[in-house]
Parts: sequence; C-alpha cells; structure tokens
Amino acid sequence: MRTPNFQRCLGPNVYPGVPEGGWGWAVAAAFFWVEVCTFGTIKSLGVFLQDLMEEFGESNSRVSWVFSICVFIFSFTAPLSTMLSNRFGFRPVVMMGGVLMSLGTITSSFSSSINEMYITMGIVSGLGYCFTFLPTITILAQYFSSRRALVTSVASSGESFAMFAFAPALSTLKEHIGWRYCLVVLGIFQASAIGFGLLLRPIIIDTEPVKEGKESESLHFKQLQTALELENEQTGISISSEDSGVTSLSTSNRDLRTAGAENKALMEWEVQDKQSMEPSLSTPPQPNGAFIWYSLFGLFATLGFFTPQLYIIELSKSRGVEPSWATYMLSVMAVAEIFGRLSIGVVLNKVHCRKTLVLLGCVVLLCLVLVAFTIVWEFWGLVVCCALYGYFLGTVASIHVPMLAEEDVVGIQKMSSSVGVYIFIQSFAGLAGPPLGGVLVDVTQNYSAAFFSCAVGMGLSAICLALVGPTKSGMCQRQSRHEEAGRSAEEDEEMSEDSGQPDFLEVDMVRQAADQDNVSVI
Repeated sequence: MRTPNFQRCLGPNVYPGVPEGGWGWAVAAAFFWVEVCTFGTIKSLGVFLQDLMEEFGESNSRVSWVFSICVFIFSFTAPLSTMLSNRFGFRPVVMMGGVLMSLGTITSSFSSSINEMYITMGIVSGLGYCFTFLPTITILAQYFSSRRALVTSVASSGESFAMFAFAPALSTLKEHIGWRYCLVVLGIFQASAIGFGLLLRPIIIDTEPVKEGKESESLHFKQLQTALELENEQTGISISSEDSGVTSLSTSNRDLRTAGAENKALMEWEVQDKQSMEPSLSTPPQPNGAFIWYSLFGLFATLGFFTPQLYIIELSKSRGVEPSWATYMLSVMAVAEIFGRLSIGVVLNKVHCRKTLVLLGCVVLLCLVLVAFTIVWEFWGLVVCCALYGYFLGTVASIHVPMLAEEDVVGIQKMSSSVGVYIFIQSFAGLAGPPLGGVLVDVTQNYSAAFFSCAVGMGLSAICLALVGPTKSGMCQRQSRHEEAGRSAEEDEEMSEDSGQPDFLEVDMVRQAADQDNVSVI
C-alpha cells in the first residue's frame, strides 16, 4: 500500500544514525524564525517602556512586571511544553504556541490598565513563547551531533537580527501609528511562526538492535560447531551446517540432551544484553550534581539576559544621549550578538578542552562588561559596552541550552527530559530580574543600578558553572570504581569457566549422545 504524499512529506524521518543535516537544515531555518518571533520580540519590547509608563501612570518596577511575567511563564511552563510535545508531537505544540503568542500581543494593544497586560502579554504570550521555542530547539539538537553547537549558534542568531531590525523599526512605526497599533502589527507578524511549525518533522534513529543480536547468536553457534568438529575427529562423526550457521542433529535424543544447555546459553546472552543496556538494580541512583550546579548557573545568569535590553535606552538618555540615537544602542547589541553567536559555534567545533570551560570564560567577561555599564558616562563608552555585551551575550545565550547535550553536563540521551527542568529553574530569575532592576532604579533614581544587579547575578552564575566540571569528574570516578568492583566480583565467580568458548559440558553431552546413538550430524 502506497504512502500518501503528504505523509511522506510531513511524517517522521528515519535515519540509521544522527544525520548531521538532511531535513535538519529545514528545522534550523524554522528555529531561526522562531528566535525572531520569541526572544527577538521580547528583547525589543523595551521600546515601549516609556510609553506604557506614561499611558498608565505607572513606575518602572510596575511596568517591568509585564516583561518579567512573560519571561517567567516562558520558562516556568517548560515542563508542560515537554510533556505536551511527548504526548502530541512537536509540530502541533509549536503551531499552538504561534497562535497564543500572536493572540497575546494583539490583545495587549486593547489593554486599559497595566494589570490587563500582565495577563495578555505576560501569561498568554509567555505561554505561546514557551510552546514555540522549546520543542523547536529540542528537535534541532536531535538532527545534529558534531555540528550541533555551530548550527544552533547560527540558527539562534535570529533574535539578534530581530533586535537589529525591530528597535529602529518599532520606534519609527510607533511615532506614526502609536504603540497600540504597533503591537497589532507585531502580533500579526508573530503568527508566521504557525507556518514554520509545519517544518518540524520528528526524527527516528533506527540502529537495528535485533539484527546485531542475531549476528552475535550466529557467531556463538559457529563457535560451537567448530568445537564439535574438533572434539569428534576421533569418533568419525560427520558434521555439516546450514547457511544460517545453526547446527542440527538427526535424532531427537540428541536434541533432548542439548536443549537445556542451549537454552541456558541463550538466557545468559539475554541477561548480558540487558545488563549492558540497563543500570544495575543493586546500585542506587546517584543524584546528578553536575546538572544541579549547571541549573544554578542558568538561574543566576538569567538575571543578565533580559534586564539590560529593557533599560539600555533609558540609561543612554540619562547619560545625555539623544533619544533618536538611544534606540540604536539595541541595534549595536544585536549586531555584536550576531558575531558572538557565529564565532562561538566555530570555536566550540575546534577546541579539544571541556566546552564548559569556554562557556565559563564568556560568562566571566560578560560579568565584567555589566560592571562597566555602571561607570561609563559618555556616548562612545556606552557604544563599546553595548558591543561587548552583545558579543558575549551571544556566545552564552546561544549555547547554554544545547550545552546540556554535552557529556560534561547530562548527555544527549537525557537532554529531552532535562531541558524542561533546566528552563523551569531559570523562570524564577526571569520573574525577579526586571522588577528587581526596576525597584533599584526607583530607589536610587539611577538606571545603572539595574546593570549592577545583573553583574552580581552573572558573577554568581560563573561560580556555579566553575563547579560543574569538578562535580562531573568526581561522579565519573565514583562510577568507575563501582564498575571495577563489579567486574572484579564477576571475574572471581567466573574463574572456573573458560570465557569466550563454548561450555565443555555442552560439547561433551553432544559427543556422548552421538557415540551412544551412532548418529551423524547433518
């Protein structure tokens, strides 16, 4: 029965191994556009900060809750997105996310109070961002292995291109049609993510484990046949075999005598296969300390992911920069972030050290740049800080989620189950970051205070990330000692057996049966 064309185009792709491309390039294009519609939009919403404050008569901290709730829901609902993706598939979840984030942005334009925007922009759009972003990056990581860091960093540059284009475009559009109609246009634009969700074809890696089992079984029978030939040279028993390599005897007496031994051998093979695939039940599961430290790194680093973009325009104005030029600070960040995302992918493909060490260096430098924001006062100093911040933010933001797939953290096998928890933990910093910066600004009447809080959070994240490697090494050493102890116990039990050769009892039973019944093996 022929498969319909639409099923061949939209159904799952089956590969014998990680394809390192193929349909993965289409998924990378979809992820690029998803980045434009999600993080690119969120980081450009600072354009509307002053308009919302004037429209609703609210303070910085009250208005910043709109963005923080959006980021919080984005991250907090990550486990829900993972569960729905596993239940219904990536494609319908992403398409539903496109509907929600477009609906939330459009309805925000009709809000009559800041509390209503907490629901429309914060909850509805935030949920849509999560449903759109998380399944896309998860399935993209499954299509690549050695090129994963490079492809992900390039595809994630979509948010940088969005920031570069959205900041001046939204500012200009806002002057002509107002911020409310500007949100309507932005919401309609975000609806395009629904179409790109169709490109997310699932991937199935078929390694054919059954075939490997048959080959190992055939090899065992060939070894048994060779041993039978050597043992029966003196008795004159003729031995031959079929193409399958399975030896058969012409009498039921011989079958009865050898069936028990062969079944026992088959049972031993099955037990060995299960032991090689499953963890030992006698060993209690160890907590993944490396993942805990890495999650804390993501928690504190998130404080510096969104707040600077929200307050950089107002900080520039407070330092004497013209309002028309202040909006271009976001564009400077965006251009530098593109170079950061592209360069980090190339670097990670060439380095031979732990990739978490490269990430740690970028985090430390990003922390220093955030401190520089608090002491720079002139225009070109702010431009340099924005460029450096954008560059190092691009290196960190593009790889901190895909880095979960590295063996330094949890590995590719556990990524799909751990990415939801990781982003969920980040949600609390996403909720606290912008309001914390807003409170400090209201108290100190200085926008640099928001950047100082980001620098403190980034410094704490660097400490947590530095502990990932030593924790992982300690876990591997303990696991190696347990494995060596287990192997030693097994070797002591098998001292009397000749491993790798057929059991001499099996050969002896076959020989005695053949001598007694005077049969020929065919």
